[in-house]
Amino acid sequence: MAKPRGYCAGVDRAVQAVERALEQYGAPIYVRKQIVHNTHVVKTLEARGAVFVEETEEVPEEAIVVFSAHGVSPAVHREAAQRRLKTVDATCPLVTKVHNEAKRFASQDYDILLIGHEGHEEVEGTAGEAPEHIQLVDGLDSVGSVRVKDPDRLVWLSQTTLSVDETTETVARLKERFPNLIDPPSDDICYATQNRQVAVKEIAAEAELVIVVGSENSSNSKRLVEVALDHGADASYLVDNASFIRDEWLQGVTTVGVTSGASVPEELVAEVLARLAAHGFEDVEEVESVEESVRFALPHELRKDLRAEV
Repeated sequence: MAKPRGYCAGVDRAVQAVERALEQYGAPIYVRKQIVHNTHVVKTLEARGAVFVEETEEVPEEAIVVFSAHGVSPAVHREAAQRRLKTVDATCPLVTKVHNEAKRFASQDYDILLIGHEGHEEVEGTAGEAPEHIQLVDGLDSVGSVRVKDPDRLVWLSQTTLSVDETTETVARLKERFPNLIDPPSDDICYATQNRQVAVKEIAAEAELVIVVGSENSSNSKRLVEVALDHGADASYLVDNASFIRDEWLQGVTTVGVTSGASVPEELVAEVLARLAAHGFEDVEEVESVEESVRFALPHELRKDLRAEV
């Protein structure tokens, strides 16, 4: 079993933001998009009174809306203000860092190559900060189609949940075309994504099968499957919960690796371990690659109201 796994600091903060908002203001609390990309988390919060919507226009005027951990564009903030919504911004601080980099480089008239997956909420939010300056690079296949106005004023940024190895390869390919391409001031791929990929590399080398607990729309979870396959596992599957595991996956297997994406609660991992134990995989060894101690404070709007109650 890989460690670290499961909740990262940004996910923990976002989920707590919805939970504390429900306690502070009462239901319903509206949430734009899924607060984090995990089916179980969303259903659990819905049961407590959270209402998930796709767009801000679906939120009743003057209601409370929480923005998801993936971030939103300035246009979404403007729309919320026009509808007189009380907003709680649960954007992960590491995503906010990328937004701020985009704004800074755009203000200096740089072209920005944003490496990420088309349609992902985080990419849409970051691109919205400076749409006239930002061009999406969705993997190696799109490098050849990149067009820039000044190859000497060019920087790359990235979605925070990408494969480290794949992003490194994409950047190398971009630099073959644009030798003066500037790197971001610090890594955009977040510490949790990187740590979970390092941990999976360790267990994949020892396991014939790696099970990744996470939802299909979770970018960082899907990357863990790819990393496991690239680093020694014969097979790897993404499962929302223990019920998704198929008996035939375990036939002939002596060692199973288990991990979970950054938006997965530990109870789902425990259920997977119980399912594996029922099939004879009772001995569990935890392999820790790095210790995590990062914590983020709750969104400031929520902290202010909580302090006012004291």
